[in-house]
Amino acid sequence: MSSVQGQKVRKGEPFSVRFTLPTDRVVAEEARRTHRSKSAVVEVLAEEAVRTRRFTGIGFRDDDAGRRPWVIGSGLDVWEIVQMVEDFDSIERLLAETQLAERQVRLALAYRESYPDEVAEAIEQNRRVPEEWHELYPFVEFSTAT
Repeated sequence: MSSVQGQKVRKGEPFSVRFTLPTDRVVAEEARRTHRSKSAVVEVLAEEAVRTRRFTGIGFRDDDAGRRPWVIGSGLDVWEIVQMVEDFDSIERLLAETQLAERQVRLALAYRESYPDEVAEAIEQNRRVPEEWHELYPFVEFSTAT
């Protein structure tokens, strides 16, 4: 079993691949930088490539540990748009009160359908109560302004 974006998945059959020298150098450097094997680096890159092809308009950003999907052109992560749909109680109201396009919202919701645990976990993390945040990060001060 392996973990991709926090989900446990079974491994497929092994196969070999040979990259061009420039690509091999980049993969080797990424493996060195992240302290992972070249196979692990290629697996993560392939998973992101598959997701961006399946969901045109989704990109990935941040460093390795915090890598997350976002809706290109919106500035928002997928989980943020999904949480907004939940908070606004309807797509129509969200569209009326924000600058989001319907396509962006539908794309985020479609992504959630395929990766529900990943999106739910991000929303759950964001909805922590201030006391929980303070326990985790005692040096952070919270504003009560809305």
